[in-house]
Amino acid sequence: MERGPLIMVTGGARSGKSRLAEELAAAGGGQVVYLATATVGDAEMAARVAAHRCRRPPEWLTVEAPLDVPKALAREGRRVDTILLDSLGMWLSNLLSRETGGAGDGGEMSTAVVEGFMARVRELAAVAREVPARVIIVTEEAGMGLVPPYALGRVFRDLLGLANQEIARRADRVYLVVAGLPLVLKDLLPGETSPKIQ
Repeated sequence: MERGPLIMVTGGARSGKSRLAEELAAAGGGQVVYLATATVGDAEMAARVAAHRCRRPPEWLTVEAPLDVPKALAREGRRVDTILLDSLGMWLSNLLSRETGGAGDGGEMSTAVVEGFMARVRELAAVAREVPARVIIVTEEAGMGLVPPYALGRVFRDLLGLANQEIARRADRVYLVVAGLPLVLKDLLPGETSPKIQ
């Protein structure tokens, strides 16, 4: 069975990255699964999740996978045409929170623990490259702003930067979205056209 393309969409907060990913998913046609990694912990997050849901077509299926993303991707990626994973950063945050028990300053993260996280990211990338579905992964560019003032924030920033490099290396196409404008950083899919953000 032939694999589908792997597309990565990255950008800063409120850059338009999720909107572009949704337009790419819709343009592909067929059945779409939205693989949601966010967990709702407060009213602000509930409002963000609701806004994302309102934007999505009603026929898209939402599958919540805050922790075992590779397993969900392997299952759904063999049943539908497109998987939209939003987002890689939230998934890593969930894993990091579980590892630290949701507390602590993160200063004790050993090389072995970091390698454990990266093994999960490599597993996700491998599954995304194997399934027949088209896979679109949304992620955040966290290294272009201020240095986080606390150790756990710096660990997260570094893990996300390494994870982004791993996914980008394996991806067929990579977009960077800045101020609502998509820039193509890598393109091994010259036959496809890219939609513009509306």
